[in-house]
Amino acid sequence: MENINLIPEDQLGVGSGIRLAVCDTEHDLYWRMAIEVAELIKKNNDAGEDTIMIVPYGPLGPYSRLVYLVNTHRISLKRCTFINMDEYLTDDKQYLDKSDPLSFRGGMDRIFYSQIDDELNLLPENRHFPIPGEEYRVAELIKKAGKLDMAWGGVGINGHFAFNEPPEPGEVVTADEFLDRPTRVLAISRETKTINAYMNCGGDLDGIPKYCITVGMCEIFGARRVRMCMPRDWNAGALRKVLHGGETPAVPCSLFNRHPDAVLYAARVALTSPVPEIRIYNK
Repeated sequence: MENINLIPEDQLGVGSGIRLAVCDTEHDLYWRMAIEVAELIKKNNDAGEDTIMIVPYGPLGPYSRLVYLVNTHRISLKRCTFINMDEYLTDDKQYLDKSDPLSFRGGMDRIFYSQIDDELNLLPENRHFPIPGEEYRVAELIKKAGKLDMAWGGVGINGHFAFNEPPEPGEVVTADEFLDRPTRVLAISRETKTINAYMNCGGDLDGIPKYCITVGMCEIFGARRVRMCMPRDWNAGALRKVLHGGETPAVPCSLFNRHPDAVLYAARVALTSPVPEIRIYNK
C-alpha cells in the first residue's frame, strides 16, 4: 500500500475527487476564501437571488477580510442567511453564555456582525446557530430556501468538518451512514479538545467544553459548494488523508471526495510531509 506521507508536494491532489487550491501563506488563504464568499453573494445579489450558506466560527481570518470587502465594495448582505455550523455547550448541553470567550455566538457578533455597516448587514433574523433541542430547524431553513449555496470552514486535526467527529474506536459506521448524520449534540473528541486547547486555552485541556452542537454531514453535503480550509502546519497529516487516504468516516472530510464541487484551500505549510526525515530533507 502506498505511503501517502511520501507523496511529493507537487503530486498532492492528483487523482483526488477534491480540488486542491494551494495558497502561499495562511493570509493568502484567508483572502481567497473571503473573496469567494463575497463574489458568490454579489453574483446572487445581481441576479436578484438570496444567498444561504453554512459558515464557521473558525478559521477567523476570512471574516476580517470579508468585512473589508463588504464595507468597501458595498456588497449588501440583506438577502443572506448564515447558518453557523457549530457551538460549544455546557455540561448540561446548553449554549455557553455569549459573554464566554469561547462562545461562537458571541464571537460572531464581535468579529463580524458588529463590524459590518448597518445598511449592508444581515438581518438579525437571518443569523442562525443550531439549537439544542431544536436541531431540525437547520434542515427546515435549507428546505425553505430551496438550496444551500455553500458550506465552508476549517478542517480539524482528525479531519472533521464542523464538529462531525470521527466514530469512536470500536464503533462501526459506514460512509453512507456517516453522511446521513444530521444536526445533533455530541461529545467532543479527545483530539479536538487537545488542539483547541492548544489554540485557545493555553493548553488547558479542562478549559475546552465536553459537548457541542453541530450541523450534520447530511445538511452540509447538500451544499452546492464545499470549501475546506487548512491554513496551518498541523493540518499536514489530515490533508494527505483527506486527499489520498480513501473515503472513510475515520477522516470525515475524505467523504467530500464524493461531492461534485469540493475544494480544499491549503496554505503551503500544510503540504509538508509529516514524515520527520522528509521534513528535514525539504528544508
